[in-house]
Amino acid sequence: MFSGLSALVVEDVADGGDAVVVTARTREDAVPCPVCGTPTAKVHGYHGRTVTDVPVDGRQVVVRLCIRRLVCPVLACRRQTFREQIPGLLERHQRRAVRLAGQISQVARELCGRAAARLAGWLAVPVSRSTALRHLRRLPLPQQAVPRVIGVDDFALRRRHRYATIITDAETGRRVAVLPDREAMTLESWLRDHPGVEVVCRDGSATYAEAVRRALPDALQVSDRWHLWHNLCDKVLLEVRAHAACWATAVNPARPGGLREQTTRERWNKIHDLLGQGVGLLDCSRRLGLALNTVKRYARMPEPQALRIAPAYRPTLVDPYRDHLRARRAANPAVPVAQLLREIRERGYTGSANLLVRYLNQGRAEGDRPVTTPRHASRLLLTNPENLRPKETTLLEKVAAACPEMTALADLVRDFAALLKPAEGNDVKLTEWITAARAVDLPHLRSLTNGLEIDRSAVDAGLTLPYHNGRTEGVNTRTKRIMRQMHGRAGFDLLRHRILLP
Repeated sequence: MFSGLSALVVEDVADGGDAVVVTARTREDAVPCPVCGTPTAKVHGYHGRTVTDVPVDGRQVVVRLCIRRLVCPVLACRRQTFREQIPGLLERHQRRAVRLAGQISQVARELCGRAAARLAGWLAVPVSRSTALRHLRRLPLPQQAVPRVIGVDDFALRRRHRYATIITDAETGRRVAVLPDREAMTLESWLRDHPGVEVVCRDGSATYAEAVRRALPDALQVSDRWHLWHNLCDKVLLEVRAHAACWATAVNPARPGGLREQTTRERWNKIHDLLGQGVGLLDCSRRLGLALNTVKRYARMPEPQALRIAPAYRPTLVDPYRDHLRARRAANPAVPVAQLLREIRERGYTGSANLLVRYLNQGRAEGDRPVTTPRHASRLLLTNPENLRPKETTLLEKVAAACPEMTALADLVRDFAALLKPAEGNDVKLTEWITAARAVDLPHLRSLTNGLEIDRSAVDAGLTLPYHNGRTEGVNTRTKRIMRQMHGRAGFDLLRHRILLP
């Protein structure tokens, strides 16, 4: 039970009510002098210390320890007398055993201050939140060499206001450093002070790219493939929205456009009529009472978009009887709702009459399929065809065949997805892909190609080499959990300490 006290001579164990009191003393062995190292067992006096050890049976263990003050036999030594220490059990000026302090430190490492203090109280180790934080700060940070391949990314200390930079080992995920901001000078200074970096994985940040270029001109910069795909997804969504008039009609030609589509068409006609009369954009904005950016967006449209939104229908109790309702209303459009209610109740319907009325008024009985949203259509284009269900595959074929631009967009998405698996020759294929993307009338995708050309060397490295920033993104996810635990109460130094702890 008291195996951790094996370095002592236990003289008595008593029940102190809420605590177990252990009386012990040190062994009579010779102890080296802390200054000159000469062993000595000559006793000058005795001192008492009260130490708390790990709890037993849900109760604290209090050790009343008697230690010796020894005399150094070397007359020229600066320390004539000294107190003996018990390595591995008790440190100088501490009132908790080493193993108990280690347990408190590990609890504080996972939960930080207040939560650690609450859990420690339940474990019969009452400590305050300040004590838990002191134990946390005493944990030493690992001293390791600067890795050859690093990942650099930013995370928000306060969203849209303050950001910090984290540097990791891109091959192992080990945290290397945390910088207080995301400025180029800060990263450049760190890179100059820590030589040995050969490869830097990053996102499309021009700030990080410039810092690495100035500090390590010979280092290889690798653009993260996830960010390349994410940028493509954003541009595909914009293109799908721009061609909504094509694929929305192809998906469901029988469904009329709603109020939003009608308003869009009216605004487009008014703006283009004024532009045809020679009226400027700013004057159009004033005459129509619209924002200038809205007028610019409509002015760039070659034709009004059919913006249709899919109704967010949830499964209801009426769905199993949809075919019966459709057949009855097709045979007799004037059939009373009360008659339909009696018929489906005979078939097992348990819902209310109001639910049936809403179902019929929404047109869900006659509709073959809901109108697809731009986000859903873009998701179909961006999903691996092997992961689509049969009905989604059919819908994807209709969306892709809606117009030549949508067909070209679907082909470009598949070709770019094939480049995300690193392999030799992907840089040449990327050049062919950029040429094909610029040959099609897809302006949003053309802006993506311009960005790829600006950072072309890093993009080529990302598509041909196995390095990526995935482990750094994982560290950012862990950092968010740490920040939620701290609730913004701690400073940057404590946050940095918790991130870097192994």
